[in-house]
Amino acid sequence: MIRSGRLRRRRPPYGGRRDTVLLSPVVLTVLVTSLAFATPRQIAFSRLLPAAPALAAAMWSVLPTVLLGACCLLVMIGLSFVYSDLGTPYTAAAIVAVTLAAAYASHLRLQREEALFQVRLVADAAQKVLLRPLPRRIQHVEIESLYLAAQEQARIGGDFYEAVDTPYGVRLLIGDVRGKGLSAVGAASAVINCFRETAYDQPDLMGIIHRLEISLARYSAGTSAQDRPEHFATALIAEIRHDGGHARILNCGHPPPVLVRQGEVQILEPSLPSPPLNLATLLGHHYYVDTIAFASGDQMLLYTDGVTETRDRTGTFFPLPEWMRQQGPTPPRELLDRLHQDLLHYSGGRLDDDIAALAVRCRHTPVRACSA
Repeated sequence: MIRSGRLRRRRPPYGGRRDTVLLSPVVLTVLVTSLAFATPRQIAFSRLLPAAPALAAAMWSVLPTVLLGACCLLVMIGLSFVYSDLGTPYTAAAIVAVTLAAAYASHLRLQREEALFQVRLVADAAQKVLLRPLPRRIQHVEIESLYLAAQEQARIGGDFYEAVDTPYGVRLLIGDVRGKGLSAVGAASAVINCFRETAYDQPDLMGIIHRLEISLARYSAGTSAQDRPEHFATALIAEIRHDGGHARILNCGHPPPVLVRQGEVQILEPSLPSPPLNLATLLGHHYYVDTIAFASGDQMLLYTDGVTETRDRTGTFFPLPEWMRQQGPTPPRELLDRLHQDLLHYSGGRLDDDIAALAVRCRHTPVRACSA
């Protein structure tokens, strides 16, 4: 589920307020015409008629705009029979000039809207490649995802996630490339595509993280020298075994997951820190894997720092652990929906960073028990 980070009110696609807006040029024409016939000529409301086609250019196509301009011109000619000294030639010339300019503006607007539509189609295609819809269940693991782009027009950004079913268990990836919006998409794509390949053939998590490190380093080397130091990413890989009640986590500088077990909330801080991707040459190639119990009914929330760094009007960060304690035994989809709404309300309807989250719950199956 990928949504823009701005809180919006739902508006009906047809009828109601939208129809009123589209009819506003006609309403303006009728209003000006009525006032022009009903008031003395000295007031000269007829000079406002060129405003109608100008307004129509912002929302109508070329032909309706021209037809409205022609209607205004006929109204002005009709007024000339009532008031002979109204200055009809000057107002008529203004109507013609404004109508032609409005028709051209309408044409340009339609061209730009078409170009924007094509760009959004490309963005949607890129979104499906980079952040493809995850299966709602893999073996005994329920998975739900959430993505909120900070940039209103962006469909994707620097946060990423993935979940795959491998011979070694269900493997999850979540990460955050430095920066936000479209500038970080290339680096995120390099990491997530590498994970999709290596997650199936690497028997341990350290092998996967080394491959991700190499992939991001190669991507960074192919960019300009000016941008090269900025290409690093935090990442977290989790592996939930098919045949046991535990999970293995490798955290490379990423915010720690939150585990909920029988109503108790636990922050899964790494026992030893591991360096973010593409910073191992500076901090050392030392990676550490933690093993935790993950039994039937347990739920884990993986997220990027956009969640915990969401601020309210006073600058206070979003209290994720306290928020999790208030949710109770909530299904993954409902949990993420609540998180989405509460983050937007907490921030006053505007997010300053991309947000990604995965809610994962273990379910007991009779074939392969998930309990310890």
